[in-house]
Amino acid sequence: MTTNPYSAPVAKVADVAAPLGKFIPGGRAVAAGQGWTWFTQGWDLFRRQPALWIGMTVTLFVILLALAFIPLLGPLANSLLWPVLVAGLLIGCRALAEGGNLEFGHLFAGFRERFGTLIGVGAIAFGISLAIGILVAAVMGLGMFALVAGRPGPGVGPQAQMTMALPFLVMMALLLPLFMALWFAPPLVAFHERGPVEAMKESFTGCLKNIVPFLVYGLIGLVLSILASIPFGLGWLVLGPVLIASVYASYRDIYLEA
Repeated sequence: MTTNPYSAPVAKVADVAAPLGKFIPGGRAVAAGQGWTWFTQGWDLFRRQPALWIGMTVTLFVILLALAFIPLLGPLANSLLWPVLVAGLLIGCRALAEGGNLEFGHLFAGFRERFGTLIGVGAIAFGISLAIGILVAAVMGLGMFALVAGRPGPGVGPQAQMTMALPFLVMMALLLPLFMALWFAPPLVAFHERGPVEAMKESFTGCLKNIVPFLVYGLIGLVLSILASIPFGLGWLVLGPVLIASVYASYRDIYLEA
């Protein structure tokens, strides 16, 4: 066997295979208590190789932070690459859950498999986010104009406060369906060869069927986020990987039947 000394270097990444279990299109509804179980299963995956998990999470943070400092193109690059990087980490979760090992190369596995489709998910998300931002800016502009034009004197009354809060409420209401559509899109693309639109539709459906478990999950996550932020944010070195692994746990629970 000969090696071409002039060939381009190839980074080692893990092969992608569908997780074990029968796939349930659109997902299924699970019990409310599973919102806590996803965290416990995420913790179990984290504690198997904690040092590597922390290293990969820090690397992910550094990549996204570096991209954010690029003028104009930074936010676009972050939106496009986020599903790719998340898919790689979930591929690592799959390896751990099925008795294998987590490898640093898993972080970049999404660049080799289904890369274009994952970028498509990010592009759709960016387009929707941009449209929401423009809409909220328009609402804010109209609200501020009405506030200034109709303000009789100094002070901010209840009506003015409501006018100022309206853009935030509109943004949250519009972003929630987008978050639901993005939550499971990376594993649906990476493991089940869904297209970007199809993956986002099935992700939204899976989340919609499990509003109560996700409410429990969100409340627990809020408490853990506060606790993780207290010691100078160092708790996120643990909570970050656990959150990523909990996404994989929720995906398996909702979309796979043993």
